[in-house]
Amino acid sequence: MEDPPEIDLSDADILDAMQHIPGYLDITTEDFRAIYHLAHRHAVERVHRGLRAARLMRVDVNPIAPDMPLDAAASALARSGYKGLPVVDAAGRVVGMLTETDFLRCLQADSFLDLFQRLLGDPEDFRHRCHETPVSVAMTSPAVTVPPEAGYLEMLEAFRRHGGRSMPVTDVEARLCGLLLRKDFLGAFEPAIST
Repeated sequence: MEDPPEIDLSDADILDAMQHIPGYLDITTEDFRAIYHLAHRHAVERVHRGLRAARLMRVDVNPIAPDMPLDAAASALARSGYKGLPVVDAAGRVVGMLTETDFLRCLQADSFLDLFQRLLGDPEDFRHRCHETPVSVAMTSPAVTVPPEAGYLEMLEAFRRHGGRSMPVTDVEARLCGLLLRKDFLGAFEPAIST
């Protein structure tokens, strides 16, 4: 994946900017463009430097098992405070991801409001299915993951590949190391952009 694209500056953009700089400038629009390209590259490197999944991931994650019933998984997900939890096998390897969206899809609901209305109409129907349905039936598999050493571009590409709010961080043997939240990834740029 490439660096974020630069904004293409026209000669009019450059001349307008140069008029706002006090004093005499002995510089052409091409010189200005060259400085801009170098400054952009430097800023991108500064923002990306040191940004690794291991630094951003949450480690306080209690994953769920593929054979756990969905009703128990729903309780675990609610207690976690996350919108999704990694699903791991007995060896701690990530085999999927269970999200709120997976619950909606499994229960054939378009939204939580749709589910709520249907639940009010027939609560036994949902309780029975969730009690008997294992997580492995509803989870998204394979999960989109990143390694702890993943940098900005690798994390960005992984988030682009799925619409979820989080993804597991795994080692080379696919064992869970932590959970990377989209909001933590985006939040990491606030200090970098303001410096």
